[in-house]
Amino acid sequence: MTKPILLAETLWDDVIRVRETAPLIHNITNLVVMSYNANILLALGAAPVMAHALEEVADMSAIADALVINIGTLQPDWVASMKLAAKTARTHDIPVILDPVGAGATAYRNRVVEEILTEAQPNIIRGNASEIMSLTGSQAPTRGVESTESSDHALHAAYKLATRIGGTVCVSGATDHIIDENGRIASLSNGHPWMTRITGVGCSASAMTGAFAAIQPDRWQATTAAMAYMGVAGEIAAETVMARGQGVGSMQIALLDTLQLMKRDDFLARIKLIANDKLTPHKRA
Repeated sequence: MTKPILLAETLWDDVIRVRETAPLIHNITNLVVMSYNANILLALGAAPVMAHALEEVADMSAIADALVINIGTLQPDWVASMKLAAKTARTHDIPVILDPVGAGATAYRNRVVEEILTEAQPNIIRGNASEIMSLTGSQAPTRGVESTESSDHALHAAYKLATRIGGTVCVSGATDHIIDENGRIASLSNGHPWMTRITGVGCSASAMTGAFAAIQPDRWQATTAAMAYMGVAGEIAAETVMARGQGVGSMQIALLDTLQLMKRDDFLARIKLIANDKLTPHKRA
């Protein structure tokens, strides 16, 4: 029998390593989600720092265990900080994660994200289908920061982007697809529709990816672990608040609780993972 290339138990081991080591994650993220991203990382067991001043980002990146760049609320001085922080991180062999929020929405945003791709050279990119397709020049209409495409439609674009950066790309959606430059692909079908009604959940998944990349040198495995853990936590949180007759406001808190308290058996029982060592040829082309 062929041995699976990635096991749920292996991903759980990464969860435990994050909890035990509390990696320091430097976030240059957007104003809308900054507090929630920090709380998500704390609940996970990581240590967040939100530093964006040009005068200190190089020093902060040099001591961090991972850098997460999120372009949700762009302004020129932050863009300069993102580039400097990323260059510093790469010099110190610290993983760089890019969340290209709203890529494709405006000419300015497209220009900035292309500059970051070229100059910052991220190891991991996580975005929705429209964002990922936009980064490869595909026509993918977007509604602000919302995707108009399904994650399945972005597989070719994700592989193309992964080969460009020599790293890993995650396309998030009803099914999350994680693809690396070698064609390895993991697909996860966890999560709950209510997660899309809470500002910052997607951005927090990128922040969590930074935490897992800090402790797991295999960027593809790290990204898969982060998305799996967030997806399962979202399911549990949604079911918990729905059983109480509550809604998405309460789910924000329930998600934090679940990320902190989830047990191994709950994770292993719920995870819906398919992983292959190569992307099928027709999806590469």
